Amino acid sequence: MSDQPFISRGFHGRRRPRATAERLPPGQYETPDFPVLSAGPTPHTPLELWDFTVRGPGGAEARWTWDEFAALPHETVTTDIHCVTKWSKLDTVWEGVSIDMLLAEAAARGVAEAPFVLAVSDGGYTTNLPLADVTGGKAWVAVTYDGAPLAPEHGGPARLLVPHLYFWKSAKWVREIRLMERDEAGFWESLGYHNYGDPWREQRYAGDP
Repeated sequence: MSDQPFISRGFHGRRRPRATAERLPPGQYETPDFPVLSAGPTPHTPLELWDFTVRGPGGAEARWTWDEFAALPHETVTTDIHCVTKWSKLDTVWEGVSIDMLLAEAAARGVAEAPFVLAVSDGGYTTNLPLADVTGGKAWVAVTYDGAPLAPEHGGPARLLVPHLYFWKSAKWVREIRLMERDEAGFWESLGYHNYGDPWREQRYAGDP
């Protein structure tokens, strides 16, 4: 079971009410706050130096400056998020560019797809995902939160948003999507976190079902 985000273009729709308990994965509790958890110092990259790259398995790449990225079609996403440290925040509102859009643009520039993705961030953080989990309307590169530019402590100017998995998969300060023929463990995955991270199955650590 996973929570499908509500998506609109320029309209913040209202989710039909459901009991909170039905929206919380096992072991999670709801918080009104947005805790800040990071593996290292917070980068502060000037927008004029920021860029985003989709890199294919053969080395071909597509790259956007901040202004070029801002000109791509954006979507508004309302969704619940779940941290591996057991907090959940409901009805969070984001805006960003879908991974589907980025991959389509990259394909038009000769970038081939591959079955796995490695998200690469400022500071060297990485996290791995199957391609199927960032396509089909499941993932975005978010640039705003709650109607405002994404704050650095929450991953600004841009972070990956993959809300159906534990939030460590939604890499902060993301700068590159690397398409790969073989899966490669990211930062936390190499330190004992679960390779996939489904909150509804409590896949927190290696060895969890």
